[in-house]
Amino acid sequence: MHIEFRHLRSIKAIHEEGGIGRAAERLNITQSALSHQIKGIEEQAGVELFVRRTKPMKLSAAGLRLLRVAERILPEMAALEAEFMGLRQGSAGRLHIAIECHACFEWLFPVLEQFRAPWPEVDVDIRPGLAFEALPALMREEVDVVISSDPEKLKGIRFVPLFDYAPVFVAPAKHSLAAKPYVEAEDFRNETLITYPVERARLDIFSELLGPAKVEPRAVRQVELTAVILMLVAAGRGVSVLPDWVLREVRGSGDYITRPLTAQGVTKRLYAAVRSEDAQMPFMAHFLKLAREIPIRLQRG
Repeated sequence: MHIEFRHLRSIKAIHEEGGIGRAAERLNITQSALSHQIKGIEEQAGVELFVRRTKPMKLSAAGLRLLRVAERILPEMAALEAEFMGLRQGSAGRLHIAIECHACFEWLFPVLEQFRAPWPEVDVDIRPGLAFEALPALMREEVDVVISSDPEKLKGIRFVPLFDYAPVFVAPAKHSLAAKPYVEAEDFRNETLITYPVERARLDIFSELLGPAKVEPRAVRQVELTAVILMLVAAGRGVSVLPDWVLREVRGSGDYITRPLTAQGVTKRLYAAVRSEDAQMPFMAHFLKLAREIPIRLQRG
């Protein structure tokens, strides 16, 4: 049996209008065309869909069954059409984000808080990119944005610069290094370094300072949460190096000191990797704009 969406709409209209005449007006077709359409469905099904001896026309048992199908399917199709229209107009879509840095949650949540109000139809999700290969997942369209500080040349992938940041040394207030205006690689030899549970190549302190200098801290302790890292530092259990946007709230605290890495300081850049064809989508462009602006405000406190 071949049933089309127009057939479901016709059954529903006749039931709601109580007759073929008013239903034809509602559907903007002739009465004879609608009658012919219903007859064709009945011939396919081999059963009558309406009890024609009654006024208004009533559905038969078979007609009621088809009406239930129409009431279930037609709203789903209307919602799907609206979703597709939103995709065409750029007001709906998917924004699944993979993050290759633990500390990025500190600025990403404020970004998404401002993003969700103007784009309620965009499906947003966050996936820790450290748990899987984020850039291959982006190329396979499993995620839509990868936040990373390590741009690569990949076909079809665009790395959009977001903002520059400084990895900053943080230690308890009475630490012996408080007297120095900056810290160097050698200063870490006798320290317990508290880091995120990330491979060393992805940690700024190792990639930018300790690795090139071939310096190994006395011990390395891995901690998942930024708040716990700061708590341990304040308690004198070790030192850490965190992005400047993370440390905005502790700079005025009497529990900590913060110092730049080296006399010149270290500067890194964060990028959003997106598929080239997605970069100009309206909601994606707005997300990238917010991801450039809001972290800078947080850096400035």
